[in-house]
Amino acid sequence: MERLKIQVLVDNNTYIDRYFVGEPAVSYYIEIDGNKVLFDSGYSDVFISNAEKLDIDLGDLTHVVFSHGHNDHTRGIKFLKDKYDLSKVELVAHPNCFIPKKEGNENIGAPFSVDEIKQIFIYNPQEKPFNISEDCIFLGEIPTVHNFEKRAKMGKYKVGDLWEDDCVLDDSAIVCKTDKGLFIITGCSHSGICNIVEYAKKVCRDDRIIGILGGFHLFELDDRLDSTIQYLEKEGIKMLYPCHCVSFKVKAKMNETLSVNEVGVGLTLNI
Repeated sequence: MERLKIQVLVDNNTYIDRYFVGEPAVSYYIEIDGNKVLFDSGYSDVFISNAEKLDIDLGDLTHVVFSHGHNDHTRGIKFLKDKYDLSKVELVAHPNCFIPKKEGNENIGAPFSVDEIKQIFIYNPQEKPFNISEDCIFLGEIPTVHNFEKRAKMGKYKVGDLWEDDCVLDDSAIVCKTDKGLFIITGCSHSGICNIVEYAKKVCRDDRIIGILGGFHLFELDDRLDSTIQYLEKEGIKMLYPCHCVSFKVKAKMNETLSVNEVGVGLTLNI
């Protein structure tokens, strides 16, 4: 089994004395099983310049995977498309990823329609778990198993000619198999980080979770956070990297019980 390598190309935070650019968005570069995977593309072109500083050639990508269709995770592909030929790159996402989305009057969806995506990538929509490679799995639609993680409505999405409440069913994650257990990579975890962990264990038939990197969509000190902390403590996760959509006070509360690691652009994990 080849080593798993993950590098943070975009996050809200950067590190002192390391001159990358951050933005309130997500993009990760993953090498596994000989594949080169871009997981989310941030909001602007900063993931491209950050990748160049990290000596990552995004022209060699084999896959682009989207956690969900919000623009802070997908809009960067506008700039990737202008710089590279992506016609041989496989794009994996939930079928709802490219449906128009809005919050009030603001467009918060992906920059391209499904028809446009098909002209740019090898488009491979997946609602069920899908093996990107032997040890890298896109989880597809995440079932809700924890009552404290019921899906919340976030804006609206377009169904035919109508705008309906969006519970972000397209929210997904990647799980990577290693000899030590499973490492999970999320975008925003609108489907619930504990629901994601449970589904990853079920899909991979492995209860060992060695780490999680990504947004948990937790901002308040509330009962949901308490239940999340209890769950993650029970799982005994050693490598915990909450970022993007996790507030400082939530990280501080989590760190009272769990070992929370700092995340910034340029973070490199070799597992």
